[in-house]
Amino acid sequence: MVDGTSETLVPHEGPVMKAWNCLVGLFSRFVSGIWRFLKKAWNLGVDDPRKVVHCLKVGMALSVVSLFYYMRPLYEGVGGNAMWAVMTVVVVFEQTVGATIAKCTNRVCGTFLAGFLGIGVDWVADRSGEKFEPLIIGASLFLLASAATFSRFIPAVKARFDYGAMIFILTFSLVSVSGYRVDELFALAHQRISTIVVGTALCMTVSSLVCPIWAGTELHNLILRNLDKLSCSLEGCAIEYFDGSTEGGKNEPIKNLQGYKCALTSKAIEETMANFARWEPAHGRFNFRHPWKQYLKVGASIRRCAYCVEALYGCIYSETQSPESIKSHLASTCLRVSSKSSNVIKEVAKAIKATRKSSTTDFVVGEMDDAVKDLQSCLADLPNLLLPLPSPEVSGTESEKAERSATSSAPTPLLDVVPLVTLASLLIEIAGRIKGVVDEVEGLAELAKFKPAVHEKLKDGQPTSRIAPQKQNEEGTEKALERV
Repeated sequence: MVDGTSETLVPHEGPVMKAWNCLVGLFSRFVSGIWRFLKKAWNLGVDDPRKVVHCLKVGMALSVVSLFYYMRPLYEGVGGNAMWAVMTVVVVFEQTVGATIAKCTNRVCGTFLAGFLGIGVDWVADRSGEKFEPLIIGASLFLLASAATFSRFIPAVKARFDYGAMIFILTFSLVSVSGYRVDELFALAHQRISTIVVGTALCMTVSSLVCPIWAGTELHNLILRNLDKLSCSLEGCAIEYFDGSTEGGKNEPIKNLQGYKCALTSKAIEETMANFARWEPAHGRFNFRHPWKQYLKVGASIRRCAYCVEALYGCIYSETQSPESIKSHLASTCLRVSSKSSNVIKEVAKAIKATRKSSTTDFVVGEMDDAVKDLQSCLADLPNLLLPLPSPEVSGTESEKAERSATSSAPTPLLDVVPLVTLASLLIEIAGRIKGVVDEVEGLAELAKFKPAVHEKLKDGQPTSRIAPQKQNEEGTEKALERV
């Protein structure tokens, strides 16, 4: 520049260059979006390979059923209605065996019932003459469709036969309306029912024999995971409250402490899995009449404990915190209650996992009750700590004596003790609710006919009398106390 300053010269871009740069930017964003989508899909498949297996099973079933189109003898055998078999595979194939069997059974029963009723109504209408035929068909369609739709609002029907009621309405409407214009209605209904039976049979076979995913096993594992996360959260909350610092920093323990939330949000999944599990045949350790409803009761008792653990978690980050002198009075007993309660949860989870009655459940429950009694005794002694201590004789000036006397005689504010008392009360309440979990698990063991408990023996030939579990529980409690 003339005045001695410098200026950066930017090349001028014409309209063609701007349009080209815009197209390049759009293409790069499009490619990056596709790459992110593929990366998420890959991670999803890696996290749960069963989803990939399910996709391959659906593709295999569709490839097999499409042979009704490719092979002329099969195509002519179903009268050109092979598309119904393909549609059946698409709409009824689910990830779990129970869900697939439930939809297949609903579809076959709904189709059979609607087909026979449609043929019967058409026969009655045909015998009534041309004037009354459309009236009879229309009235029957109105009444049966309305009744079937109303049945879908009934909870018992909606839970297990909602899909069947919808298929009934669809099939009856098609058969009854088509019968007014189609002469060979029975042949048409027979061909469609045959293709649907072929599609449902193929789906149930592939789902049950090729890498099956059982809804009962999924429900069983879900209950075990909730018990494990609940025990970790319960013991971790007490340690976090009285310790405040754990290994690995502050973020990791907070994440682990919130495992109880999985139990709070699993009600809908448990009910769905229990509903599908009732349709499944005997598999693995589960019989056909396995008491799946009892798992729902176990899950409900777990959620009752999880609600208290959520309140317990809120005490950790309360704005009002108790003095360390008061905390130290209840630290050991609170940690002992949380540890013993966690041991009870782990013991019942072990019994469910092994489908075997536990010989140490009564022992660990007794230990938990003893810890609760100790905590109640400490809470009864807590008011004595809130009273001001008598001021000892001190030397010094009058002002110093007055200041020390005021400090020693100042009582502990009641508001500072509320979070600690709340936490102790919640631990006592959780211990009581854990007994409910134990009762439901014992009921499950009786209904499912768990294997009898095994009383192990020590190496010297004497019975354990639950000594080994006692040592393990004491070691776990000592480790928790050492961290504090």
